[in-house]
Amino acid sequence: MSTQRYMPEFKEEAVRQVVERGYAVSEVAARLGVSAHSLYKWFKAVMPTKDEKQSAELVEAKSEILRLRSQMRRLEEERDLLKKAARCFAREPE
Repeated sequence: MSTQRYMPEFKEEAVRQVVERGYAVSEVAARLGVSAHSLYKWFKAVMPTKDEKQSAELVEAKSEILRLRSQMRRLEEERDLLKKAARCFAREPE
């Protein structure tokens, strides 16, 4: 039984047809002349695992929290400055 080796570019393009273009695995496998089992293996190798997805989402959430905290500090400073200005103008007679 001979095992045929495929170039990485070929594998990437096959997986891209499934992921980005929305073709069925069986359809792509038949069109390219590879087994559906092989295409599923290539697909699993490329797609991130559940843990990797959760890790990426956690990093994204942390960066969003840091951005929002920074924005909140800036807005609080602006609010405090406006309060001081309002008190100052309220004391001045016209």
